[in-house]
Amino acid sequence: MRHRVDGRQFGRNTNQRKALLRGLVNALIEHERIETTVAKAKEVKRIAERIVTLGIRGDLHARRLAFSYLSNRSSLAKLFSEIAPRFAGRNGGYLRIVQTRSRVNDSAPLAVLEFVDFEETRKTREQKAEKTKKKEAEKPSA
Repeated sequence: MRHRVDGRQFGRNTNQRKALLRGLVNALIEHERIETTVAKAKEVKRIAERIVTLGIRGDLHARRLAFSYLSNRSSLAKLFSEIAPRFAGRNGGYLRIVQTRSRVNDSAPLAVLEFVDFEETRKTREQKAEKTKKKEAEKPSA
C-alpha cells in the first residue's frame, strides 16, 4: 500500500530520480523557463518553490540548504541575487505550469514551467539589449 507516500517515482531508482530533479531545478533557475512533461513539471515546481523561499529568507543557513540541493554556484548566485528579490513580497506561487502540446515521439503531454513574472523580465532584458545595440551603432568606428 502507498498510503500517504508523496511524490512521483518516474520509473527510476532514488539516485537517478534525485539527479533528474536537481538537473531540472538547476535548468529552471538558470533559464527561468523550461519545457518538460507535465508530471516532471509538477514535481519540479514543488521543489523549486521551496528553493525560492529559501532564497527569499536569504540568511547563511538558507544559502547552505539551497546549495545542498542545487550544487551549482552560478545557479545559487542567480537565485539569491536576481530571482529571490523579485518575489520578496510574495507568499508562494512563484511558478506557473502551462500545458502546451503532446510530444510527437510518445504522445507525452508537455508543459512549460516558468516563473510568473517571466514575460515582464524578458521584455526588460530585450529593451536593455536594444539600447546597447543602438549605442554601439551610434559609435563612430575608427
